[in-house]
This record gives sequence, C-alpha cells and structure tokens, in this order.
Amino acid sequence: MKSMSALVAATIAVLSHPALAQEKILNLYSARHYQTDEALYANFTQQTGIKINRIEGKEDELLERIKNEGANSPADVFLTVDAARLAKAHELGLFAPVASKLLESRIPAHLRTEDWFSFSTRARVIVYNKAAVKPEDIQNYADLANPKLKGKFCSRSGSHPYNLSLMASIIAHQGEVKAEELARGMVTNFARAPKGGDTDQIKAVAAGECGVAISNTYYVARLLRSTKPEEQKLMEQVGVVWPDQSSNGAHINVSGGGMLKTAPHKDAAVKFLEYLASDKAQTYFADGNNEWPVVASVKIANPALDSLGKFKADKLPVKNLAMYQAKAQIIFDRVGFK
Repeated sequence: MKSMSALVAATIAVLSHPALAQEKILNLYSARHYQTDEALYANFTQQTGIKINRIEGKEDELLERIKNEGANSPADVFLTVDAARLAKAHELGLFAPVASKLLESRIPAHLRTEDWFSFSTRARVIVYNKAAVKPEDIQNYADLANPKLKGKFCSRSGSHPYNLSLMASIIAHQGEVKAEELARGMVTNFARAPKGGDTDQIKAVAAGECGVAISNTYYVARLLRSTKPEEQKLMEQVGVVWPDQSSNGAHINVSGGGMLKTAPHKDAAVKFLEYLASDKAQTYFADGNNEWPVVASVKIANPALDSLGKFKADKLPVKNLAMYQAKAQIIFDRVGFK
C-alpha cells in the first residue's frame, strides 16, 4: 500500500507542475512518410526523454484535422514537405511564431519564415535518357519548352505541390508571361498525360518512354543507392542535369515544420524543432533519406548525393514561393497541364 500511495503522490506532484509534465510528451502530426524517420524520432527521445506520440497522414487530411480540433487539438508540431503545404498551414493561422536564437543562427534566412522552418532541402533536377536527349539541350528549365523535345517530356501532375513550387519560382524570377510560355511549351512536348510520381518519371525515362522529366533529387539518389540489379541497370540509362546554373540556380524544394498555436507542450515543441536543426538530425536527413541539410556546416557521407556533384541552388526565400502558388495553379490549369 505504501508503494501505491507513493506512486499516487508522485503522479499528483507531476500533474501539479504542468511545465514538468509538458517536457515529457510531444504530439507530432507528420506528413513525412519515410520509414527512415523512425531513427530520427528515437534519437530525440533518447536525448531528451520526451516521448513522441505520432499521427501520420496526408497533408490536407492532417490540416483539416487540426482545424476541426480547434483549441482542443493535442498537436504540438506539424511536419510536411514542400513550401506550398507549409504556407497553407500558415495561411490557415495554425502556426505560432517561434523565438529561437538557435534556429535563427543555424537555418539560413531564406529557408525560414517567422513561424515555420525548413529542415532539409531537395533540388528539382532534369533527368534525361542518355540515348535520346543531349544534355546541352536541357541546361535550363526553359529548355523543357523547346520544340526539340516534342513528344519527349514526362511529368507528374501539374497540381502537385512540387510542380507548383517550381512554377512559383519561375513566376517570382521571370514573371507570369514567361512562366506561362514554359508551362504551355511543356504541355506541347508531353510524351504522355501526366501521371505517377517522380520515381515513375525516372523509370519511364530509363525505359525510353520519355526522353526527359523533372524529379526531386532524393528520388534520384534513392535509385542510385538501390541494391536491386534492375534499378542499378535502369540508372545506367539516366543522366542528370542541374538546371539554371548560369542564372538563378536549381529550384530548391524543402521539408519543414512549425509549432502549432494550440500546442499543449510548447517547450517540448521548441526543443523538437531545435533538435531537427542539430548536427545529428541534419546528418540523418542527408544520410538516411538522401536530402541535403539546411545547416551549412554539417558534413554528410552519402555517396549518391556526392555523385550528383556540386551545384548552384536558387536562394529565393521560401515565403516568396508561397506567394505565387495560386498563380502557378491558374497557369497550369489555363494551359492544360493537369
């Protein structure tokens, strides 16, 4: 009985000190669907003693859930991929500003906003069939509209955030007229109607169904690191071009997140966001999931990323991408890029 009484007393003591209680739990809503993230979360718990309760789902479903839960939402942090989706959470008023000198010092200004942060990056590159397309003909995103590529271009849907963010960057740099010219030219050059994901585009390029496509680099790196003989063989047929190296640089896609306004465990939420900017977590993004760290000083050991070589990255602020998402969708709809 004494031990039971002691347990009850200890429980009451913890519950009477909310600051202590909130240090032990983090409720994470995540739209990152990578098995390799398991170790990332386990490392955080090991370092801090804070248990992560995780709910995974599609971005729109999670955002709708947070909205419906309102002030009673148990969610502390929302993680997802692409600036478009992070901006949507911001527009819905779900994120809370985070004051953290650590995050400000480690994450470059163009990769963060006042209430959400990028923790890893991927570049949107041009992949091509070595036997069908010359790399000198596809040095820029604008070249994807070149009549030389008629019947050779493949893509995922124009409504996908990866393509919307790319088009938003074109609008930001070159204006709506140039952006629409590019979108219209890509549609004219379609080898097939848009379908599938980036891995499907790479495989179609390797098979010769398409001559050229666009892909996020971590899909390329994943195939390059594959131990499957058939995937190793298909990557022998595929070349990669870093676009726009003589101008703005390759478009950068991000993965990131922020603390929610209604977070019941705010201290734990900030600790988790700061952890994601730590050397250990940043290395994990790179070596575990083939993404680049946002912290410049972090060294990586990923042979697939290394094999892609050095490149110039577009440093357009992520908040600017969000500004032009709606216009990008309008342009894609207008030219028939479904």
